[in-house]
Amino acid sequence: MTIILSTLNARYAHASLGLRYLLANMGELQDQTRLQEFVIGARTTDIVEKLLALQPRIIGFGVYIWNVEETTRVVAMLKQVAPQIVIVLGGPEVSHESGEQAIVQAADYLITGWGEVSFPKLCRAILDGPQPLMKIHAGLQPPLDEITLPYALYSEHDLKHRILYVEASRGCPFKCEFCLSALDKTAWPFDLERFLAALEGLHARGARLFKFVDRTFNLNIKTSLRIMQFFLDKIAADPQDPVFAHFELVPDHLPDALKAGIAQFPPGALQFEIGIQSFNPEVQALVSRRQDNQKAADNIRWLVEHSHAHMHVDLIAGLPGEDMESFAAGFDQLYALQPHEIQFGILKRLRGTPIIRHTAPFRLVFDAQPPYTILATDRIDFATMQRLVRFARYWDLIANSGRFARTLPLILEHSPFARFMDLSDWIYAQTDATHRIALERLAALVEEWLLEQGQDREMVTATVASDYAGQANKPHYKPKAAKAAAKLAEHAAPQRQARHLAA
Repeated sequence: MTIILSTLNARYAHASLGLRYLLANMGELQDQTRLQEFVIGARTTDIVEKLLALQPRIIGFGVYIWNVEETTRVVAMLKQVAPQIVIVLGGPEVSHESGEQAIVQAADYLITGWGEVSFPKLCRAILDGPQPLMKIHAGLQPPLDEITLPYALYSEHDLKHRILYVEASRGCPFKCEFCLSALDKTAWPFDLERFLAALEGLHARGARLFKFVDRTFNLNIKTSLRIMQFFLDKIAADPQDPVFAHFELVPDHLPDALKAGIAQFPPGALQFEIGIQSFNPEVQALVSRRQDNQKAADNIRWLVEHSHAHMHVDLIAGLPGEDMESFAAGFDQLYALQPHEIQFGILKRLRGTPIIRHTAPFRLVFDAQPPYTILATDRIDFATMQRLVRFARYWDLIANSGRFARTLPLILEHSPFARFMDLSDWIYAQTDATHRIALERLAALVEEWLLEQGQDREMVTATVASDYAGQANKPHYKPKAAKAAAKLAEHAAPQRQARHLAA
């Protein structure tokens, strides 16, 4: 192969949509181009050996916040052992503030932004001349109708074993300063008929799990309804062959027509990721986030009470202007709405995002190494921020995992944030660890903490034991209706969602 398109995915189940877009748009060079994906954590020498075995002239790397450190090592080693190979970089992590990045210094060329037109153009110049004079090339953004869709390039193996990423639109009209989409001028939709035809092709080949990467799926309600109808038609055609779709929703924009469509989906077929980030209006204004909090809360409550959608709602700790009291109040407000999962995130300073303008006024201190996590602010000191980091980890293990569905209400009664923070501090004091805590050990810790709070021993022991037994594949602990829902979802919904269905 003359050209290799490569990246290090966060997990094996993730199939790179970006690389497939590039391959689909290589034109006459497509036959000379090959995808070669890896997973973070692989040995650098193994990656380099596999790349060199293909004897490429050009290697293009997709660089992201989760793989930049490991990709830097790969590029450095390639330049040591095979300096004749031309290295081209692209991706969000190297598209902004690239001047001081070691990986950019080591590479031959960099394409910032969109690559579907600019990468094949650069490859032609490298292979056939004249040789490009500039190292950094701003990616050309073509009309979406001129971009070849990549979905036919998902292999049969991808369809069977990996999450399929799709997009009905690119960009975002909102300007939330912690997000790279704040740099977009607007959102651009793909032609809907062409996109739906691509979905039809994927479904016909056996795809059943679709994750939409659109930032604002419900921005255009007519388009949203058409796409949801596609999935409803598939479900109606064969209820025993379920599909699963994941969308990101704007929380305060849920008109009745969209609610009516959502209400038709059965359990295990639909997941919504909803970004609340903060319920504090002053914080929202600081980071240019437009959100009607009352509408957002009402819509989340409606979705929980009147739909079967799995709800995954995001909060961000460490935003400028937010102190612990404000964040705790927002957390308690969100928990009262009872979404299936609260994704507790810690602010990260993504390269290029406008959040940097608040650094001095709010004394924001970020880790200099990826993923550039916030370490302290003028409202939250370093030690407290570390407590929040541990809270986020334990929350994922205990609450979001679905493994302690019956026990969680005992943990969070009266004051959810304060209670779970106390549990988090206590677990860390007992274990000095946030990872590699076995489920049996975690269950014992939760039980011990609850007993120390003065809760009834018999009730606590029975409740924790029931949750633990349910995870040990003992179905007699599961209600009959939940067992039926879980069976429907087992071939479509991701494992963690299936646990919530069966809780």
